[in-house]
Amino acid sequence: MKEIALVIHEDATLSTITGAMDMFIHTNGLYRQTGKSQPFKLIIAGEKPNNNLFQINPQFVSYCQLSDLIKPDLIIVPAFYGDRDVMLKKHRDLVDWISTKYKNGSEIASLCSGIYFLAEAGLLPGRSCTAHWNDMEDIIRRYPDVNFLSDMVITDQEGIYTSGGAFSSLNLILYIIDKFCGRQVGIWASKMFSLDMDRISQSHFAVFKGQKQHKDTDILKAQAYIEENHHLALNMDDVACRSNMSKRNFIRRFKKATQNTPFEYLQRVKIEAAKRALENGSQNINLLMYDAGYNDIKTFREVFKKITGLTPQDYRRKYSRVDLVLN
Repeated sequence: MKEIALVIHEDATLSTITGAMDMFIHTNGLYRQTGKSQPFKLIIAGEKPNNNLFQINPQFVSYCQLSDLIKPDLIIVPAFYGDRDVMLKKHRDLVDWISTKYKNGSEIASLCSGIYFLAEAGLLPGRSCTAHWNDMEDIIRRYPDVNFLSDMVITDQEGIYTSGGAFSSLNLILYIIDKFCGRQVGIWASKMFSLDMDRISQSHFAVFKGQKQHKDTDILKAQAYIEENHHLALNMDDVACRSNMSKRNFIRRFKKATQNTPFEYLQRVKIEAAKRALENGSQNINLLMYDAGYNDIKTFREVFKKITGLTPQDYRRKYSRVDLVLN
């Protein structure tokens, strides 16, 4: 039996905790129905002597203070609300507790923004990790020694698990059930909770925001120029010249500021334009391809799928407002 501790505190996003708890409880129920021993012992662990945040059924899950936990097999750190700096300072004791428990042999998992607590605990240097795609720039800025994979839904490395944003974090719980209980139970849980099995990418959910959280005014101007003229045959030599830089220096500064080369950034802008057209009901792939600045359908499809994880046709089927209305 695996002892799993779900951490709670007053700033936690309770839906991430209750969603995970529900999946584990139902999996235990499956084992009870078949006369087998339950695979999970569930504990809600908080900072206070009593849980006053949400009601739990003691038949399925118990409550204890963090200080009373000895060595759970897995600790799950939920997402949280609030300013990152304020929350990390406020919950410093929890961060230190997480660090100590990992050193003592417990595995640690984060749901969505819970990754910040793992990073502050010093668990992520040199490791691959993920969270909500919207946190990528901030996490890379704060923790430059982590390998942040914004398109991934799940990472699993040396007893550290991280998950993608919002409700996609439940795919990590499905993964844990599959890993600890076996494939047959994992498939059952996938069907029970209507979660895609083996879903690994969240890239098609991402909204490209321009990566402008930097202070290089010359690069900001270059970004604006690329965005306004992405449909044209842009030459990066000309863009560098407009920025009064050599091409080599321009590429170096652009990548330092945005985490992309100018060419990669141009591709992201073009694909974002195509995504918006597909969302708004564009039915002509060739036309929106030209509008986005491509003239080769094969190249367009390859780049689109590389960035979003979906083909243009699949993206339109998922997100077209017209299709949603018609269906």
